Parts: sequence; structure tokens; C-alpha cells
Amino acid sequence: MAQDLPPGPIIIADWHLCAESKDFFNRILQKKKRRQFGLLESPMMAPHVAVETVQYKVFLSGKSGVGKTCLAARLAGLSTPSMHYETTGIETIVLYWPVKLRENGRVLFFRLQLWDCGENALRRFDHLLPSCKEQVDAVLFLFSFTDRTSFDDLPNQIARWSGPSDQLVKMVVGTKFDLFMHSDVTQREVRQFQETQGLPVLRTGGEVSDGLGDVAPFLNCLAERLWHQDCMAATLPSGPTHYREGALI
Repeated sequence: MAQDLPPGPIIIADWHLCAESKDFFNRILQKKKRRQFGLLESPMMAPHVAVETVQYKVFLSGKSGVGKTCLAARLAGLSTPSMHYETTGIETIVLYWPVKLRENGRVLFFRLQLWDCGENALRRFDHLLPSCKEQVDAVLFLFSFTDRTSFDDLPNQIARWSGPSDQLVKMVVGTKFDLFMHSDVTQREVRQFQETQGLPVLRTGGEVSDGLGDVAPFLNCLAERLWHQDCMAATLPSGPTHYREGALI
């Protein structure tokens, strides 16, 4: 996986490489591979280690075939599908990612529930999109570097999730970046889009190893923006309402 965004000021970007993070990351690993968590499962730390958990709902938006299911599998450490198939309804994946805040050294477990819904299913069944939008915290807008129409469709995708009271974290993800010889989208066009829309653009593609380094930049970038959004919401009268150690904040 690849990304072109500089590290943010909130999260220590290379913390997963530090020795002090080993115990935390071991909780999301099993036999040196990413552990798969069910809806009711969570990493278990020693009783004397107090780690806060914050949970977020992340929706993957994009045309059919851009790689939504593949991206979700990559981020969760699952095997990516060998063949493309259209997601027939809503599929969810839960992953945990520990981060350390730069300002005060607090360690947080981010619980990310990734929602993937087939584009054709969204068109056919009116009730699916409202379910996907309910209590959503972030949207990843995907396009494929090998599919020009998916890039041109981004404004429509973004408009579907925009509103006057919109407080969503929004990021754009370009998939199949490794197939640059077959790219239908130029880097100049991506930069122009990023400047016009004011949204970060990440790039993914290629093989993913069993290590954490492949997904760390992506997940840290997403966690950075989610936490910043929470900090901004905390200044509002209503405040944020994300679960943290059994309490609403």
C-alpha cells in the first residue's frame, strides 16, 4: 500500500516500530498475522494496563469493481479476493488499531467497523443507503487508477454524502496504483482534484505482506482525522458521542 500524505501532528506515525508498542500490537496479532475480531470481541490487555477504546463506523463508497472489498480486506489483514464479485448487500469487517497520541502519550485502541455495500445493491434497495449513513463517522471514496469513469464519478459520490450539517471525515482512495502502466488517471489530475475538493488522496496497490508497515500509514492517517474530528466536536454544545471505556463522551 502507498500514501502521499505527511504525518499529522496528533498521532505518532512510526509508533508501531517502537519497542514500547510491541505489547499493544501483539494484542491484534495471532501467530504473527492479524487477528480477526468478531462484533463482540476486543483485544485483551493486562489488568494493570489501562487503554481506552474509541469506535467508529467507516463506509467505503465507489463504483462497482474499484476494490472496496479488497481494500477492507487489506486493512483488516484478511486475504484479498482472487476474483472480483459484486457485493450483494452489506458486509462489515471489524478491525482494531492501537495508536499513541503525540501530545500526552495516551494510547488508544481504534475500533473501526468497515461497511462495504455493492453499488448495484444501493441502487436497487432504497433502505440500504440510510442504513449505511446511520451514525457513520467517515467515508472513504474509492476510484481505480485503471478505470477513468470511477475517477470522474467521484464528485457524484461525494455529493451523495454531503449536507449542511455534515461532520464526516472524508478521504479519497485511489486503488490499483501499482498498475501505473495501465493508468487512466494522471498524477496531475489527482493533484488538481485534491486542491479543488480539499480532500486527502491516498493510493493503494500491490501485494501486502503480513507485517504492519503496509497498512500503518493508511490506518494512522484515518485515525488522525477521526480523532481530530472528535476533538473538534468536543467544542460543540452536544459534544462527541463515541464509546470510550464504557462511557459516552
